[in-house]
Amino acid sequence: MPVTNPLERPLARWFARNARDLPWRAADRTPWQVMVSEYMLQQTPVDRVLPAWRAWIERWPTPAHCAAAPADQPVRMWGRLGYPRRARRLHEAARLIVTDFGGEVPADRASLLSLPGIGDYTAAAIQSFAFGTRSIVLDTNIRRVIARAVTGQALPLPHVTTAERLLAEDLTPRSAKASAIWNAAIMELGALICTARAPKCEQCPLADQCRWLADDRPEYTGTVRRQAKFEGSDRQARGAIMGVLREAQSSVPKSAIEKSWSDALQLERALASLIDDGMVEQLPRKRYGLPAR
Repeated sequence: MPVTNPLERPLARWFARNARDLPWRAADRTPWQVMVSEYMLQQTPVDRVLPAWRAWIERWPTPAHCAAAPADQPVRMWGRLGYPRRARRLHEAARLIVTDFGGEVPADRASLLSLPGIGDYTAAAIQSFAFGTRSIVLDTNIRRVIARAVTGQALPLPHVTTAERLLAEDLTPRSAKASAIWNAAIMELGALICTARAPKCEQCPLADQCRWLADDRPEYTGTVRRQAKFEGSDRQARGAIMGVLREAQSSVPKSAIEKSWSDALQLERALASLIDDGMVEQLPRKRYGLPAR
């Protein structure tokens, strides 16, 4: 790839005109605000995250505020965002930020990766969007745009390959400021225009340079990673149990939990897994509640 990325300027111009006005992109955003958004946005769309993010930041504007909260409160605040373990991990991360990093979200990759709930993508995103550090951000949207525009593939492979990471490294601008714009812009393009199922190619600023479009949008022929069905799943049963416990102001008897799900065997399995994951606490007299520590 040449040093000059021909996609950079048209994408940056498009982003300047079309970027959504999201609070974690504001000029006065804090690294904590960006970090909270990244935890919430994992597998959850922006429109569902926005009210939850605002409520969280209003209640816990800094890591110290969050760290001081009882362990059950972040899970209650998480509401119906799904995957409530993210709330537990975010709370645990806040506590570590206070004890190990002086109450400030760390800026270096190794420190970020030491926090629960942060993997390669989230660490890179926080570095780019919170600190303006040049980093290689590869989420589903970015990978899809690169696959189509540069390599001519309808979709990226299920897992990031070495070749894909090297290509992303070549495409990412060398300056920190330009790279942060690139990461945000290409992610936004994938979310709004270059979508998985119904891409709006006629609105795409990269249409003239898109290899996939030039090749008449060939179909994807690789391995497809299918998402497990939610309806009737153990995950749905877990969510029903968590809903009962979030709504309760204190612990509840098992009979209250049993009313939330009709399949008794699946309910037992889901409840046991929540206890094993530390999401539910089993108390004396067959009562259950959210962990208080």
